[in-house]
Amino acid sequence: MDIIQFVEQSIGQWRSQRSAHHMAFSHFEAVQSIIDIDLLDRQDPAVVELCQAYDVDPSSTVAPFQMKWEGQSDWDEDSPEVKGNAILVPVPDPLMPNRGKLLRDRGYAETIAAAGEYHFLEDGTFVLITAYERAAAEERIWFANPNLRFRVSLIKTSGGSGVVTASFSSEIRSSKSQ
Repeated sequence: MDIIQFVEQSIGQWRSQRSAHHMAFSHFEAVQSIIDIDLLDRQDPAVVELCQAYDVDPSSTVAPFQMKWEGQSDWDEDSPEVKGNAILVPVPDPLMPNRGKLLRDRGYAETIAAAGEYHFLEDGTFVLITAYERAAAEERIWFANPNLRFRVSLIKTSGGSGVVTASFSSEIRSSKSQ
């Protein structure tokens, strides 16, 4: 698998069920959400702006995409809604097509722009490691079949020695996006 195949396989609307264990708070959270993943053009102004922020030529990117999510969490009864969006721009390594950088205008562990390093395992699992100012994130995504994917995420301390949050998501593609 390469990044273009991975993004193409991810396009669509997904129903997600995520369980997260927040170690620092000794809290378990359940989140149900809808995730929309759409391709963007490399010349989209948001893609160009993100590339400029990282001094990346947009022509060296492939399959930029946008994720939007909206859902419900049981963490805070006063504000159970979870929503957001992010622009993601893959920049493959020209010498090793199963590796590269993933630029994000909004990170996973911290809501700031971030650039992570991705690679694919032999079984097609996408692995993304992103270092932030106060944390590090490791995400793994794999497909059980074209309409079912799984995601495991770890938020670690900035040194990478301790796990702060661990989550598992199962995501089913909505039939309307097939």
